[in-house]
Amino acid sequence: MSKNLLIVESPAKCKTLLKYLGDSYTVLASYGHVRDLLPKSGAVNTEHNFEPTYELIEKNIKHLDAIREAVQDATTLYLATDPDREGEIISWHINEILTKEGLLQNKEVHRVVFNEITKPAVLEAIQHPRAISPHLVNAQQARRILDYLVGFNLSPLLWKKIRYGLSAGRVQSPALRMIVERESEIESFKSTPYWKIFSDFISDSKQKCTAQLIKIDDKKIDQFHFANSEDVDACVQKINETSNGIAVVSEVEKKIRKRQSAPPFTTSTLQQEAVRKLGFGTKRTMQIAQKLYEGMSIGGTTTGLITYMRTDSTRLSDEGIKSIRAVIGSIYGKEYLPEHPRQFVNKSKNSQEAHEAIRPVSAEITPDSIKTYLEPEQFRLYQLIWRRAVASQMIHATIQTSAVNFEVANRFIFRATGSQILHPGFMSVYQISNEEVSNSSESASDESTIIPEFNQGENVGCESPRSTEHSTEPPPRYSEASLVKALEEYGIGRPSTYASIISTLVSRQYVSLEEKQFKPTDTGVVLNDFLCNHFHKYVDYGFTAKLEDTLDEISRGETEWLPILNEFWNEFSNQVKEKDISVTREEAIKERNLGVDPVSGRKVTVRYGRYGPHVQIGTREDVEKPIFGPLLPGMKSNDVTLELALDLCTLPKELGKDESGEAVTVGVGSFGPYVRFDKTKYISIKDKNPLTIKLEDVLVLINERREFDKNKIIKEFADSEIKILNGMYGAYIATPDRNVRIPKTILDPKTLTLAECVQIVEKTPISRFARFKRAKKIVKKATKKTVKKTPKETPKETPALKTSKRKKTVKNEKQ
Repeated sequence: MSKNLLIVESPAKCKTLLKYLGDSYTVLASYGHVRDLLPKSGAVNTEHNFEPTYELIEKNIKHLDAIREAVQDATTLYLATDPDREGEIISWHINEILTKEGLLQNKEVHRVVFNEITKPAVLEAIQHPRAISPHLVNAQQARRILDYLVGFNLSPLLWKKIRYGLSAGRVQSPALRMIVERESEIESFKSTPYWKIFSDFISDSKQKCTAQLIKIDDKKIDQFHFANSEDVDACVQKINETSNGIAVVSEVEKKIRKRQSAPPFTTSTLQQEAVRKLGFGTKRTMQIAQKLYEGMSIGGTTTGLITYMRTDSTRLSDEGIKSIRAVIGSIYGKEYLPEHPRQFVNKSKNSQEAHEAIRPVSAEITPDSIKTYLEPEQFRLYQLIWRRAVASQMIHATIQTSAVNFEVANRFIFRATGSQILHPGFMSVYQISNEEVSNSSESASDESTIIPEFNQGENVGCESPRSTEHSTEPPPRYSEASLVKALEEYGIGRPSTYASIISTLVSRQYVSLEEKQFKPTDTGVVLNDFLCNHFHKYVDYGFTAKLEDTLDEISRGETEWLPILNEFWNEFSNQVKEKDISVTREEAIKERNLGVDPVSGRKVTVRYGRYGPHVQIGTREDVEKPIFGPLLPGMKSNDVTLELALDLCTLPKELGKDESGEAVTVGVGSFGPYVRFDKTKYISIKDKNPLTIKLEDVLVLINERREFDKNKIIKEFADSEIKILNGMYGAYIATPDRNVRIPKTILDPKTLTLAECVQIVEKTPISRFARFKRAKKIVKKATKKTVKKTPKETPKETPALKTSKRKKTVKNEKQ
């Protein structure tokens, strides 16, 4: 057995590291975290120095067992988990577990970190190990405990006051607030029209350029200079009358500008650029980057391609710079190399200087040289990282900007601007996104706008001016890229948390991602309003950012962690107790009064209930039960009017009868709008409005469905429950337990015999869903045999399906 045991997080690294280290090492993976706080209340003892109670993560116990077994025969343990706080605490947990079990007696324990999986980096780390950092461990424990205290104390309050299943995270809640506040800005925004006036000017050489009116009588024209279309039309007419088709070139200005390349990627900028340039979500970007870091099989050899992808540093190592400069000189030429290597200063005050920026482990591994070994997404991301890193060490781009002023009738000044790339420099490798250009007046596009040559004082032709109308636009909704940028600017969260923040907001349906932009759902709005009204401090951007700074101070050993936890908990716990008593559920859900139902005279409201947003006629205090109505998919509470609410309360409603006299009903269920026919059959009408859909349109859908059902049975077998049916994805065998797809090699399913069907079913592995369905059926049968029958209670209807006397009344009125 090997004398040295090295532990990493991911199994993807094991083979590569073993190849670098040799037979004297055993390399095992922890598969991430090995233990975590108990997932229930009481896991943190707030009365005794916030003592945490950890439990092993069940799915990783077998991997921990392998480590236990291997460490018994080893003399030295190397903990080589990832080089961040989470990696540090994973190493600490493994060390704690093995120490308590007496498995580390008389053994050396070392913590090693490497930012890239290359042989030199790994051997260097092994030769220079360190101890586990108590400061990094304490910072991560403090973060985890803070998140636990918020989640396990605030979430139950949300369940009680709003709806079961809601959660409020320490970092996700300020991010939700950003999205909700941006939506409020958009909804309250009032568009204002404004006009621009352009004219084309022609040089003696018949070259034409377009210029915009910028001054009248030496007064600058601001955005809203023209109050209405009449004013702008009058100005255009005046220019026409006085120009005589001639203008004078009053000023020619040319400047040479240098545009410097952007620094190499941090986690944040990589996520932003991957969204903008590649269309990858933050979560997907990190998944692909993880694989590139852990290593890909290149010509039969597993090779790490990029340095560690969770970093907020823009620093490049001397080795990295040397590799990049060598590649620039050999591929692009020495004229593309600056005299001295470029150094970048981190804007983030908490950047971890021990880390590098994200770069290729060797610039010599060009994207094209390994394209055949990578999947398309992996190639595109590696290419982006490679180009950004290489461009960061290249010479600046040289751009000539031009501006020409044309004077008309000694009163009107038009201006034309353009730019021309004289030397592309780094732009021959990488184009900076417009969002990253520090000078907002510049465009990061590589497309040059060339202005023809004009001489100051010369006369030129002036064509009839024209006006264009524009409108001011509200601020754009956040995209994944702009949300990450905003979180970073506010100091909320850290690079490793951005993807999980966004993923949580979407998965919990607090926001929806529509056309790559975030929109808050009604659930998100209600949750945000509750937190802002009653726990404002904990969703305040400044407070959250300051707490992140404090965690960084703990990680640097500048602040003790227990006093920070104590200060936070004392105030937070008291506030939770106070709000539990003082805030009513009615106050929390913020119902909106729409008016009075003309039929019953009862109050009509739109509110957030146990099943989400809905409309309601009456209250629970009334003699008659309230009537509920569901909101349609995509509909928001603010969209609901009194008239619409009354219509929604008629759902589900009978639309009419089909040809056989059976009732046809439309409504809204858990999966959206539907049509019910033949008493028990349903058709989804997601793209239709159940309030406006006509009976004749529904009958077409019903007839299509019936025709499909007629052709559904391909073959039946006597004295057998097995059938061959036609489905949406082709023919399949239906049994009482499960459905099995017929192999494509069988061209005509009708030719199958019963024995052949049974054989196909037996050979096909049972899916997890089928196993669950079968087990459920067995439990149901067993329950029927053992449990005595009790009088059947009337099932409680959900708000979406609730019917009432009002429906009949409204129906009769419409008839």
